[in-house]
Amino acid sequence: MADRYALALLGLADDMRQAEPGALDRIATDLEAVLDLWRHDEAFRFFVADPRLAAVDQRNGAFAILERGGIGTEVRNLVGVLITNRRLGQLAAVAAAFGVKLAERRGQQVAEVTTAHALSDTQRAQITARLTEAGYSGVRLRETLDTTILGGLIVRIGSRLYDNSIKSKLQRLQYAMKGAA
Repeated sequence: MADRYALALLGLADDMRQAEPGALDRIATDLEAVLDLWRHDEAFRFFVADPRLAAVDQRNGAFAILERGGIGTEVRNLVGVLITNRRLGQLAAVAAAFGVKLAERRGQQVAEVTTAHALSDTQRAQITARLTEAGYSGVRLRETLDTTILGGLIVRIGSRLYDNSIKSKLQRLQYAMKGAA
């Protein structure tokens, strides 16, 4: 479902390319800002996911938030369509799908990085450098916070999974201790 909306927005950006060459980048930046808002603002996540709100209330609230964030017309229109179709809860999935489709188009690889705490810019640069050294080119990070991993990080890029979390290390230690007993 999210892929369809993402492809439609990507098609719209392609159509706008001749009139406005930077439209695709602007739309991608706006969607990334909406996704960051969704990730970091719990009240916004609850608002988006609340099925009890009437479409008019959702539209007014969402448009006010997007207007305050400086989000462009195309993304606001996308949100309007999601509200009309009663799929506003899919907003984060649509934004993520758009990012994946755009990365594929640009020849970038998306690395899903799961950490217990937010990454600093230095840590992001180090992760990107290590993945580039490992043979992945054009790496773009998509970050997720998961406090249950306790520490460390989990990186998924393509079909490869690099799990260096404290949770998995403790599980491996537990299995080793059971095997020794």
